Amino acid sequence: MNKTMLSLALFSALLFAAVSMCPAQAQATRTWVSGVGDDANPCSRTAPCKTWAGAISKTTAGGEIDALDPGGFGALTITKSITLDGGGGQVASVLVSGTNGITVAAGATDVVILRNLRFDGLLGNGSSPGTAGLNGISYTSGAVLSVEHCVIFGFESAGISATTGANARLNITDTNITNAAAGINLSSSGGTLVGEMDHSTIQKISGAGVIGVSGSIVFTVTNSNILNVAGTGVSAGPSGIVLSVDSSSVSSDNTGFATTGGLIRISRNVIFDNNQNYSISGGTIATAGNNMVAVNGATIPNGTVTQQ
Repeated sequence: MNKTMLSLALFSALLFAAVSMCPAQAQATRTWVSGVGDDANPCSRTAPCKTWAGAISKTTAGGEIDALDPGGFGALTITKSITLDGGGGQVASVLVSGTNGITVAAGATDVVILRNLRFDGLLGNGSSPGTAGLNGISYTSGAVLSVEHCVIFGFESAGISATTGANARLNITDTNITNAAAGINLSSSGGTLVGEMDHSTIQKISGAGVIGVSGSIVFTVTNSNILNVAGTGVSAGPSGIVLSVDSSSVSSDNTGFATTGGLIRISRNVIFDNNQNYSISGGTIATAGNNMVAVNGATIPNGTVTQQ
């Protein structure tokens, strides 16, 4: 081998070794999306990505993805701790047809925060369910899902569907769910699903506003409105489901509260203009005796909550 060939071989070996020693591109703790971004970008403040999906692969677990400006940032499946923030005062949209808006399928210790987002399922006036999105948010696993300052509308199934298989928590704050089959659908096949909804509104729902379907569910509604529901405002399925509603309005629904085996506790609520306030075919509706009620229907609560 002559000197030239030996030098080239040595150079190639050193180059390969140097490249092999270089770490993979590091993920950032904060990334950005923009309506005029590009997923080929590094998702930095000055070179943002186009979609949530493009940015999440470049964001470390526990990090945050922020929207720089209005845009439609696409559907997403989340499998790690992350915060998505659409920013205040602008439209950070997830617009979907025939699928879920955001699916949270995270790990047992993961915390996911969805903040300042708008979910559009394209249901329109309800006349075209075949092209609508399924669920605005589908929560199947994770330690905590927090939904804050969001607007969810036009979905064929639920605004928020939580179908977890282990202990999990769902927190909903300052969120509006409109025009869906169900507002919040709750089901657990293992562990206990615990949650609360505060300062939120569920309206124009064809099925149930808040429904506990099966499993071990403990869910509380406070300072909220559940209205214009064609089915039932608050519905508890079989035994093991505990729903509590305090300082809220459950009004202008077909049925205000219904249980087929579970427990519903009510206190300090306005319960007006329902076709029937209560339906009990198993289980208990327990009242603290301090609700404001315009009595509709012959059924009355069959349990009490002690005031202390």
